[in-house]
Amino acid sequence: MSKSEIQANFSGNALLANVVIVLSHTSHPGNIGAAARAMKTMGLGELRLVNPDVFPSDIATARASGATDVLESAKVFASLKDAIADCVYVVGSSARGREFAGQAMNVRAACGEAVAHTSSGTVAIVFGCEMSGMSNAEVAHCQTLAFIPTNDAFSSLNLGAAVQVFAYELRMAAGLSDGYAAAAFQPATQAEIEHMFEHLETALVACDFYNPQRPRRLFARLRRLFSRTRLEREEVDIFRGICAAVIAQSRTR
Repeated sequence: MSKSEIQANFSGNALLANVVIVLSHTSHPGNIGAAARAMKTMGLGELRLVNPDVFPSDIATARASGATDVLESAKVFASLKDAIADCVYVVGSSARGREFAGQAMNVRAACGEAVAHTSSGTVAIVFGCEMSGMSNAEVAHCQTLAFIPTNDAFSSLNLGAAVQVFAYELRMAAGLSDGYAAAAFQPATQAEIEHMFEHLETALVACDFYNPQRPRRLFARLRRLFSRTRLEREEVDIFRGICAAVIAQSRTR
């Protein structure tokens, strides 16, 4: 089944519900909290931990910045084998090249593959410890290794940042790219715009800025100016309010 066919049959959120993030042998609890926060911002909710040095931890809770539900539901396992026992597909995050019998690809391609497999069951994205990454034994449990293309001169990413990149790419692969809701504005009608120009002409005459007997190209240029944007009704009302104030002020002179 192609990625587009999968997305036609499953909602993006349902796809992400079948993705788990696994952190193996995490040494600093703050990184667990940062990973939880990264997950929640992208709609991921299941965190699994393999032999963390410290957990639970107030430091992890502080770094989670509100994603405490992800931390509270996190499951702790004695081995990676146990943590991924129910998974149908496993992607390992690896920043360095190594001998590997499976596929190796960048994070975007790997997350696309991971989401495609969620229709069959649970998919795991695995991150190794902060200092040395995944062990060779852990890599052997993966079907795919994924890397984040970074600056060759400075390629170091902390664990929370790496989880954030993967979580973002998973969200995009699941088709959840329209989260930004722009405010809706009412466009002005042509009649409203014409009334604005009439009001503007009255105001400019009232303050002696415009002489209708010698129009030159003032209003032609003003029309060009306003035509370069799509005026909204509220903007037209603002201009008409300014015109009314100019006219009123001119009458008191």
